[in-house]
Order: sequence, then C-alpha cells, then structure tokens
Amino acid sequence: MAVTKRLLLGRALRSDDLNETLLPKRLALPVFASDPLSSVAYAPGEVLLILSIAGLAAYHNSVWITLAVVVLMVTVVASYRQTVHAYPNGGGAYAVVSANFGQHAGMTVGSALLVDYVLTVAVSVSSGVDNLGSAVGFVERNEVLCALVVVLLLMLMNMRGVRESGTLFAVPTYLFVVCVLGTVAWGAVRGLVLGDTMRAPTAHLDIVAEQTDLAAPAMAFLLLRAFSSGCAALTGVEAISNGVPAFREPKERNAAATLTVMGVLATTMFLGIMALALAGDVRVAEHPARDLLADGEPVGPGYHQDPVIAQVGATVFGDGSIPFVILAAATALVLFLAANTAYNGFPVLGSILAQDRYLPRQLHTRGDRLVFSNGIVFLTVLAGLLVAAFEANVNQLIQLYIVGVFVSFTFSQSGMVRHWNRLLPHETDPAVRRRMLRARALNGFGAGLCLLVLVIVVITKFAQGAWVSLVGMAVFYALMTLIRRHYDQVADELAVDVPETVLTVRPSQVHAVVLVSQIHKPTLRALSYAKLVRADSLVAITIAVDADAARQLKAEWRSRHIDIPLKVLDAPYREITHPVIAYVKRLRRAHPNDVVSVIIPEYVVGHWWENILHNQSALRLKGRLLLAPGVTVTSVPWQLNSAEAARARAKRRARRRSQLRAPGAVRRGAGPSRRRP
Repeated sequence: MAVTKRLLLGRALRSDDLNETLLPKRLALPVFASDPLSSVAYAPGEVLLILSIAGLAAYHNSVWITLAVVVLMVTVVASYRQTVHAYPNGGGAYAVVSANFGQHAGMTVGSALLVDYVLTVAVSVSSGVDNLGSAVGFVERNEVLCALVVVLLLMLMNMRGVRESGTLFAVPTYLFVVCVLGTVAWGAVRGLVLGDTMRAPTAHLDIVAEQTDLAAPAMAFLLLRAFSSGCAALTGVEAISNGVPAFREPKERNAAATLTVMGVLATTMFLGIMALALAGDVRVAEHPARDLLADGEPVGPGYHQDPVIAQVGATVFGDGSIPFVILAAATALVLFLAANTAYNGFPVLGSILAQDRYLPRQLHTRGDRLVFSNGIVFLTVLAGLLVAAFEANVNQLIQLYIVGVFVSFTFSQSGMVRHWNRLLPHETDPAVRRRMLRARALNGFGAGLCLLVLVIVVITKFAQGAWVSLVGMAVFYALMTLIRRHYDQVADELAVDVPETVLTVRPSQVHAVVLVSQIHKPTLRALSYAKLVRADSLVAITIAVDADAARQLKAEWRSRHIDIPLKVLDAPYREITHPVIAYVKRLRRAHPNDVVSVIIPEYVVGHWWENILHNQSALRLKGRLLLAPGVTVTSVPWQLNSAEAARARAKRRARRRSQLRAPGAVRRGAGPSRRRP
C-alpha cells in the first residue's frame, strides 16, 4: 500500500519544504485562472442558446450582452485586486466578509464558495467530455463514465502537490490561450484584411423560434436570462484572492499581476469568439433536433450539436483541418483542467473553515505532499456525485452555476466598502486617502453591479435549477453551524476551571508516556492517572505539527507549574504517528526489559457522527502501538455530555428488554395478562 501511494503521489515532503512549493506567476496563472480562461469555451454558447428561443432575430442582441459581460468582468477583476492587497493572507471573499460583517455572513459566503467549487468541477469536466465527444464516439456514448474517470485523475494529479499540478497544467492552458488568440487573429485577418466570407458549418440552418411575438417584458426577461448565462465567464475569478499564500514573494503584488493578466486574456478571448460566431452565422438551439431546420425539415435526433467554439474553429480553419483538431483538443484539455481552479480553491477554503471550527479539523491538515489532501478527496466525492446525478449534462449543470459566484462577489465587494469606511477616518495622508476613496468607489460600483446580476440570476434561473444551488448553500450553512456549535460545546465542557493546576509526581515502576495536544480536563485526568502507575520515568509528549501551537502549549505548561516534563517531538511531515512510534522505540531500546505505557486521553461520545470529528488520530496511533512489543496502550476516557445522554438511553432500553424477557412474558405478551371470560 505504501509503495503504491509513493508511486502515485511521490515522496513525502517536509514542512520546511513548503517555500519550495510556492508558485511563480507563470505557473500561478494556469493553476488559479484555468476556469475563467476556459469559460470562453461555453459562455458564448450559453448566450446564443438562450437567445435562440426567440429565433435568429434575437441574435443581434448578443453584441450588447457581450459588452455587458465584459464590463462586469473588468469591474470584478479590478475589485478583487483591491481585495488581494487588503487581505493578503488568503481566504478571499470569506476573509473579507467575516472581518467586516461577522461570522454568519462569512458562513454564507463560505457555503456559496464551496457550492461554486463543486459545480466548477462538475461543469468543467462535463463540458470537456461534451467537447471531446464531438470527435470521439466512445466518449459520446459513455459521458458519465468518462467524466468520473477524469475527476479521479484530477484528484490524483492535485494530490501530488500544487507546484507539480501547476507544471502539468501549464502547457495545456497556455496552448488553449494561444489557440484561441490565434483563431481570433486569423479570423480577423481573413475577414478584415483578406475580405474572405466565412461561413460556419451550421450557417445554412434555420432556427424555429420557441416563442414568437414576445411582448417587451417577456423579451427583456429573455435578454436578462441570456446575460445571466453569459456571466458564467466570470466563474473562478475569485480563486486567486483565495490562494494568495500560494504565490511567491511579494505575494500580493504577484497575485494582483496574475489577476490583471487573467482579466485581459479572458475578456479578449470572450470578445473574439463572440465576434467570430456572429460573423460566421453560427447556429445553436436549446433543442437542436427539433428547433434546427435543414431545408425546412428538423435535423432530427441523429444530429450532434457542436459547441460554439468548435464551430468557430471550423469557420476560421475549416472543418477537420489540423488547426481545427488542435483547437478542439486544446479546448477539451483546458475544460478538464479548468476544474483545477476548484481543486486549488476548495481545499484552501476548507482548511480555513476547519481552522475556524466550521468544518472537521481533518480538513486543516496538510498531507504528504503539502496539500490539503482531505479537502481534495472531499471535493472529488461531491463533484462525482453531482456528475452522476445530472448524467454529465452541461446544459442542466450550467443552470446551477454562478449563483454561488455572485453571492460571494456581492458580499465581498460590500465588505471591501466597509473595510475602507473603517480605515478612512484614521488616515491623514491626503494621497493615501485619495487612493482609498477611489478603491471604495470601485468596490461600491462592483457591489451594486454584482447585486444586480445576482438578482437577475436568481429570478431567471431559479426554475431552471438555480434552486438546487441555494439548497446546497443552505445545507453547507446548516452543516457548518452544527459543527461549530459542537466544537464550541466541547471546548466549554473541557476548559480547565482552576486557574493553576499543580501536579506532584508519585514513584512508579514503568516508563509512562502521556500524549498531550492541549491543556484541558481530559489532559489533566490523563496526567493524574499516569502518576498512579508508579513509573520509573514519566514524561508528557506533544507533536509539533504546528510550531506556534507547540510554543503556546509549552508556555501554558510552565505557567501552570505542571511538574511533569513536557517533551516536544518534531514532525517535519505533519504526521503524528511516526514521531510517537519512533520515540517509543527509542525508549524500548534504552530499556529493553521494561514496559512502556502510552497513555492517551480520549473522548467518549454519544453519537456516531461525533466519532468523525474526534479521536481519529488516537485511533490510528493505537492501531500502530498495539503491534509494538513491550508497549501497553491506555485510553483515559473523558465522557462528553452526549455520552452521558447515550448511556441514559441505553439504560432505558436495557430495562425495557429485561421486562420483555421476564418469566412467562413470551407466552402472555409484554403487557399485563388478561383473564379469560
């Protein structure tokens, strides 16, 4: 198992290797911006699909919708540059909103971002499979299976580390950018310089309008719906602000520069693809088999509708040509890899939420390759379930998209306005004040614009599936509330009431080792028990997974005058089992004829789900120590309140069973016997 793990993921990295995993700008762009860059592969098509409901006559409105999306993109990118400089420690919208609006608003944004990241993986992979299916028949026939395989491959690549995944993803992302810009440039040359007439493969088709003679309100609603679909081009923009700590120094400057490059490339490609689609008379429909007509007849169920970007490639280079095949391959690859934006955003956000006790603490721990492995696995499971549930259908999944995006955008920009309002009264430098006022105006404009888009998205997409996203956000919010409440209750229950606890050591005949993570009631009980075993030596050990936490524990240990020595074990790979096992083995070698007694404080819980939140490290450690000769393992239990309630329930059940099993109860039943008449 260990050999397989090393082959798939590579060797384990030490904690002090973290700086070597930081990203330069050239790798940070494909890692964090592959999602917004790849959105040009499906966002233009979503606009035209909605407009096709009103027929070809509505296509001319796509020009204004495209310009509106570009204005929104520029505003959001510029606003997030302010966020990067103001909150360089990562967390993005969650950090901004929590600091300025409190924990409930922060949890709302956190739940919105988690839903958005899951949808990013599902939509990107499904879209990539859809594009690849236009060229490979097996993929078209097995879309769900292929999508799930791609999700698993993305998980494995990201488990190898941020830098390695960035290196792997850089070539396809840059290839896609070059291909799209090359397509736009060559299309412009052919149309504007050479005067060629470019016709899309679908230019000869007609579109049957599903709705004709729309009244002004209905037409306005349709245009707003098309605009909201086009806003899918903005997904993933916030990922850079979430991942600022992953950049090389100077972190905020490099992150802001990467944001700018991403914004310029995304807007240029989006504008270019839309312009070529309109110039080449590209035709798409929401129900192509019924609504697309060839010579007056429906094209039928055998017709496969290619994505807009594929039709643009065929228009510019020719269907089946080498440049067209390269563009199609690059598009499919980058759509698969666009999910990498979520694989870098979700685990980092999950780690921050776990640190704030809103998610299980296991999500805060880095794995062997210095990535948040548990968060990566969690995201893979959720995205896989979503892909399977919606059968990798892009048109259905896209309706769930962008609600969470604009919830986070709106809250984030509003939080930045409050941030500047808080700083302005204390700033006296005129130049700095002018800069703050400009930043506040930009963030205020961005907040208003994003709020408008959010209202449009919810109204126009609610019935099409946006309600699923809102339900998902509510589920995450409720889950985080319950987890935080549980952790708070346990912390209050375990807090040491006595300001100073002085312990005296009694003589013993064994070598006792007490595991300590923090000073609370279970720890004090374990230390008291350890003195009763009359050890030849008695020591408390803690594992320095977090150097700051270890220093704080040592300081508190001294301040409480605990007269048991505390030894800090180094954990360069952030794993507690190996340092403890190594320490116990050294004790055994030094005293081969003695017994080493490892004493572990452990929570006793009353609900199955509490076991997920507690005792996981102790369980793994006990499993290893029980195999070591000359070592005993003692769990010192501390019953949480939930365990007491569970014990009371068990007693009541036992009493009921004893009543049912009384002599004669089987014949006469559980109730009182009745005399026959």
